[in-house]
Amino acid sequence: MNEKQLHELTAKIKSKSSDKIDIQQPSLTNAKQRGKESVNYNREFVIPREMKNVGVGKKYLIRTFGCQMNEHDTEVMSGILTSLGYEATTETTEADIILFNTCAVRENAENRVFGEIGHLKPLKLHNPDVILGICGCMSQEEAVVNKLLKTYQHVDLIFGTHNIHRLPQLLQQALMSKEHVVEVWSKEGDVIENLPKIRRGGIKAWVNISYGCDKFCTYCIVPYTRGKERSRQPIDIIEEVKDLAKLGYQEVTLLGQNVNAYGKDFEDKNYSFANLLDELRDIDIPRIRFTTSHPRDFDDALVDVLAKGGNLVEHIHLPVQSGNNEVLKLMARKYTREQYLDLVNRIKLKIPNASFTTDIIVGFPGETEEQFEDTLSIIKEVGYDSAYTFIYSPREGTPAVKMEDNVPMEIKKSRLQRLNNLVNEITATKSIEYQDQIVEVLVEGFSKKNDQMLSGYTRKSKLVNFMGPEECIGKIVKVKITKAKTWSLDGEIIENAIEV
Repeated sequence: MNEKQLHELTAKIKSKSSDKIDIQQPSLTNAKQRGKESVNYNREFVIPREMKNVGVGKKYLIRTFGCQMNEHDTEVMSGILTSLGYEATTETTEADIILFNTCAVRENAENRVFGEIGHLKPLKLHNPDVILGICGCMSQEEAVVNKLLKTYQHVDLIFGTHNIHRLPQLLQQALMSKEHVVEVWSKEGDVIENLPKIRRGGIKAWVNISYGCDKFCTYCIVPYTRGKERSRQPIDIIEEVKDLAKLGYQEVTLLGQNVNAYGKDFEDKNYSFANLLDELRDIDIPRIRFTTSHPRDFDDALVDVLAKGGNLVEHIHLPVQSGNNEVLKLMARKYTREQYLDLVNRIKLKIPNASFTTDIIVGFPGETEEQFEDTLSIIKEVGYDSAYTFIYSPREGTPAVKMEDNVPMEIKKSRLQRLNNLVNEITATKSIEYQDQIVEVLVEGFSKKNDQMLSGYTRKSKLVNFMGPEECIGKIVKVKITKAKTWSLDGEIIENAIEV
């Protein structure tokens, strides 16, 4: 960008920043509160008449960061924008609307977002009519919104996780005025049903069963960005899964910040996650998964239902975070190492072929070498198929940020490497068990590394690559494993392998 262009861009930004700013900013204090208000269910989503067809001939782009919940939120926003007449694009230069659906769990994710927002300044110069919006978990943070308004004034629209259903109204404000539009609800609102969605692929689908989290782990910002736990009504979930089955979907993943707490907020009935899964077993859809579960709420009733098998897969993601009791207490995980291992053993007793994956944080404030060794030992004892491992990331507003972060970064990195080496070793050992075995693979498409091969996942979420006809895509086929590698398996399709 030359000096003249920079001058023009600065003038435009100053002009915009001098406009009246319509701001409803987040409040961390309000986000921490948990009231006893009843959850209201709104089943009528209507596009405002003046916004119908507003996007005809225009395009949108959504950049998604973070977890499956964010991916699913993007599906909803895509559905809303499509309902307004917009078409999707992957090119920023073609887009009339660009939304960043953000993640606040770790600092590096936030830094990536800020970097990409900064790179869009020249685009706003060349196309001042493009709407640039920031949404998702980052928008729920006071410090982030303040930084956006001060430093990234070319951003037109900021909204959060609680008011995605108001995207048409917010977009209308952004289109019809030169003002910044900021609407972030600190407190959760109604549970909105019947929102349009654009799901991709037609093979696997995400289905929200609950929103928010009340666990308040000391390192986690999610209870503040996603609000208190609110469960969808069972009938709405069941009908959504039935509709997906009719459309030919082969797999559904039930989503919640803590799926095991599903139903605990119901005031009019005694209905748990185990009850929901038991009903979903009767739906003609081959596979049902769920994420993420909290060990504290993983009760015997849930174990018993999962042991029935059928379309309930035997892959369980069970975050442990640390193998040391003192660290777990500082994290406010509300379980001990012994209680976690007892749960794992109860699951293994009822589901002998169960596979486990987990989340682990290294370098939590005050973590000693001995405490880290406890984490290594629990990995060996459980025998995880894989693990998502992270260095502790301070999050402003969480209790842990006030703790003395006295573990040097070089030690954190060293521990992460040692942890990953152990996880890789166990994962490789687990993979060898598949050698010469016949597995059922849900074929999702062509391999990312070899477009001559097909690729899909087993019930235990193990990646399998094999040669086969294109008509296998979207189907469950039987494959014999010919080569076991650490992170994937190679195989050959069996004659007449397609499941009916």
